[in-house]
Amino acid sequence: MSLQDRTDSDHSLAGRIARSLAQRIVTGTLAPGAPLRQDHVAAEFGASHVPVREAFRTLEAQGLLVSEPRRGVRVAPLEPDLVLEVTAMRAALEALALRQGFPRLTAADLDEASAALAEAEASGELLVWQRANERFHRAITAPCRMKRLLATIDDLHRTSARFLFATWRDLAWQPRSDAEHRQILDHLVAGRIEQAAQTLETHILNAGQALAEKLQSGPVPSR
Repeated sequence: MSLQDRTDSDHSLAGRIARSLAQRIVTGTLAPGAPLRQDHVAAEFGASHVPVREAFRTLEAQGLLVSEPRRGVRVAPLEPDLVLEVTAMRAALEALALRQGFPRLTAADLDEASAALAEAEASGELLVWQRANERFHRAITAPCRMKRLLATIDDLHRTSARFLFATWRDLAWQPRSDAEHRQILDHLVAGRIEQAAQTLETHILNAGQALAEKLQSGPVPSR
């Protein structure tokens, strides 16, 4: 599931506003700390303040916006400690989803994961890789059919994607990440669920550590 899919089922004006703003925040078009004014957003979308407030509440719940007394609504800051918290949660919850869903994992699910991995391996663009990465993780965790668990994982993926866009402008880490995805998939194909779950946990935690360290040292300039 891509970084916007949590709100894709909401075809209301508030949902459309939330999707548009989420995309800008995640990709860095709206920088950390940037203010968002209801009247400006309402004018852009030809909306009243009601759907804008609803969109803001959605994005606050997803950790993309913060509301501060006397400062209004702003894009949430980027903090290394939050990276580590989010990835620790992802590691635990995705491993749980994988273990719970393994008995229902089908050949079609594995084919989807394989196709996503192939797309990621062939990609030379961060946005394309990030979307393929989410497709891979979703393919192997969705069979758990635990809606609240998957919804929480989706929110964590969106936050992780934001950290990725903020800290990396090249794909130097791509071969290692793709190789770890390949290991996870190989374990699943062979029926080695514990090895797959442990590799998934380590993969997510290592990625989080790398992102936190990169964030502390500052983002890589755009090329």
